[in-house]
Amino acid sequence: MAAMFEIKIKSVSRFLPVLLLLFWALPLSATEPSGENPVMAVAEKMNAAFKEVKDYTCDIEQIFFKDGVEDQRHHFTFYFKKKKKIRVDFSSPHSGMTVLYQGNDEEITVIPLRFLPFIRFHYSIDNPKVRTPAGQRLDQSDIGYFIEFLLKNLKTVQQGEDEYREEGSRITFQFWARDYTGGSSIEKYRLTLSKVNLFPIRIERNTREGKPIETDIVQNCRINTQLEDKLFAP
Repeated sequence: MAAMFEIKIKSVSRFLPVLLLLFWALPLSATEPSGENPVMAVAEKMNAAFKEVKDYTCDIEQIFFKDGVEDQRHHFTFYFKKKKKIRVDFSSPHSGMTVLYQGNDEEITVIPLRFLPFIRFHYSIDNPKVRTPAGQRLDQSDIGYFIEFLLKNLKTVQQGEDEYREEGSRITFQFWARDYTGGSSIEKYRLTLSKVNLFPIRIERNTREGKPIETDIVQNCRINTQLEDKLFAP
């Protein structure tokens, strides 16, 4: 018996190197993490896709909160053309008002009533009167700026708990970032994207503790419709 046992051990030992080689050659299980950060991968795809965008138009609803409680709602149509030409046509509040901005300009033009376009006011881009209730400047409002903000913070801010999911035609993920308006406080964002064009559908901005600051709902985006320059003329 001892001799038979010794023979079996020797037989198995001959195959061990082969078995080990086969084990290491096998692909990892589908459930094994690949090491790729899915949020960073999507952000880079957003950046690549936006490079092909020449102009876009979206209908936007912004909800602003004070101490975590809804305070204001704004509805408007947002027009953008590279390089950084912006037009905002408000429907509520300030129905009939238009705001214009030319890239790298230090001024914003406000037309209180679109049917009286010759009545215009000019404000510094830093003037609190032309910032959003959350403190955002007009030149911080386009999708290109948001993508730069997302990429920068994914690289420089330590990220908290992971949240990434794909449902139908949408991608939703969470990320941590410094104050969107240029401050130093850390905030928590939840972003929902369209898989079709990789444009945001919903952006939720919250304090570090989870209190809502602002929610943007983006609808009816039209991309590369050849918007004319005169639409943005101050």
